[in-house]
Amino acid sequence: MIKKSGSQTTEPASRESLSRQPDTKPGTKTAQPGDWRVEMLERLRALIIEADPDVVEEAKWKKPSNPWGVPVWSHDGMICTGETHKSVVKMTFAKGAFLDDPSGLFNSSLEGNLRRAIDFHEGDKVNEKALKALIRAAVALNTSKG
Repeated sequence: MIKKSGSQTTEPASRESLSRQPDTKPGTKTAQPGDWRVEMLERLRALIIEADPDVVEEAKWKKPSNPWGVPVWSHDGMICTGETHKSVVKMTFAKGAFLDDPSGLFNSSLEGNLRRAIDFHEGDKVNEKALKALIRAAVALNTSKG
């Protein structure tokens, strides 16, 4: 299923999207194939899809310095973004300030009123169970009509 978002065509994240070359994927502006950051972003992408098979991934904020854009995952609204930086892979939750984080995954952007982020450093272990719970909570917040 293809969805339109403004002037951009988007498609649901799928196994096919996971097989694209890492150097052409959204979010890999500062990383090269085989780089730990590309591998981490791929792992996060897979966990997002596992947590919400109906998630839609699209590339936003394309520019000459980042021609592939930033991967954005949505389900009835934005869930999170993923970006590679020089020393971290940053996963930013659009409405993270409204999510319970009993495992303490959020470790960045803690001062804002809306967003929260998780910075993953080289060698970090991913608490997959807690991360998928956080993703599901973000989806639940987006889909709630309260």
